[in-house]
Amino acid sequence: MTSSMIFAAAAAGGSTGAAFFVQVLPLLLIFVVFYFLLIRPQQKRAKEHQAKIEAVGKNDEVVTGGGLMGKVTKVADDHVEVELAPNVRVKALKSTLADVKSRTAKPAND
Repeated sequence: MTSSMIFAAAAAGGSTGAAFFVQVLPLLLIFVVFYFLLIRPQQKRAKEHQAKIEAVGKNDEVVTGGGLMGKVTKVADDHVEVELAPNVRVKALKSTLADVKSRTAKPAND
C-alpha cells in the first residue's frame, strides 16, 4: 500500500481521531525540526552573548553595535565607558555591545 492509499483509507474510514493525527503529524514534525535546527541554537547563542555582556570588566576590548571598537575604562549597572582613542571616552549601553574580548584571553594563533 502506498502512503496515499493509507491516507485515503484513514480519511474514508470514519475514524476522525486517526485522520486528525495523520493531518497534524507533518506539522509536528516540522515544528520539531525547526526547534532543533533553528530555535534551540539561537537561544543558546543569545544566552552565551548575555553572559559575555554581564561579565564585561575593566580593560576588556569591546565592539559596539555601531561598529566602534575600544577598551572599557568603567563599568556601571546598565552602561560602560569605552575609550575609543587616547582621551576619547564614550558611554555605551551594555545592551548595545556586540562582542566582548577579554584582555586575559590568549590569541588563537599562539
